[in-house]
Amino acid sequence: MSKQILIIDDEPAIRDMVAFALRRGEYEPALAADAREAQLRIAERVPDLILLDWMLPGTSGLELARRFRRESMTREVPIIMLTARGEENDRVNGLEAGVDDYVVKPFSARELLARIKAVLRRTRGDDDGSVNIGKLRIDGAAHRVFAEEQPVAIGPTEYRLLLFFMTHAERVYSRAQLLDHVWGGTVYVEERTVDVHIRRLRKTLEPFGLENMVQTVRGAGYRFSASY
Repeated sequence: MSKQILIIDDEPAIRDMVAFALRRGEYEPALAADAREAQLRIAERVPDLILLDWMLPGTSGLELARRFRRESMTREVPIIMLTARGEENDRVNGLEAGVDDYVVKPFSARELLARIKAVLRRTRGDDDGSVNIGKLRIDGAAHRVFAEEQPVAIGPTEYRLLLFFMTHAERVYSRAQLLDHVWGGTVYVEERTVDVHIRRLRKTLEPFGLENMVQTVRGAGYRFSASY
């Protein structure tokens, strides 16, 4: 079955253009003009990725991204924001809302497909077996995280970041190294993005009292340790 990508954009011309590009990339597009239509499409089939416009009628794309991250059906679905807002603060706001990447308008079909491929690769990678450190366990086959055998609700990028940390525990990695290993060296992402996802990962672990396993090493980067 082809991977389905949900396009949420209120401009018909943009939806049609993106859908055409997706078909050429051998993806199956699903279309929605607003939050209500998006929920209907998701109820029919949970997409493999969501392309979300920042400016939507009624509910903004930013608020919709936050909603998707709260809901169990869409919590682990990667999101790429389509936006004309290229300022750094806007991009950081999107990342903190749960967005995995962004594409600034106007964009080419080639750039969009490259972003989609990169996000799917890093958020839907095949993992085997389990990793255990302290009270945390990752079941790679099920793509799930547990803290003292309680399921942990975690976003796709935070999952990949935690998996890398747990398989490389007690070592210090700079932001640039984390970008290379977790996001992929062929994808342009700013180093500040790492800080945003570190904060989100700590917030995810906080209800279990494990946020201090992700440690800041002043002047060097970050380290994951069972000694906290």
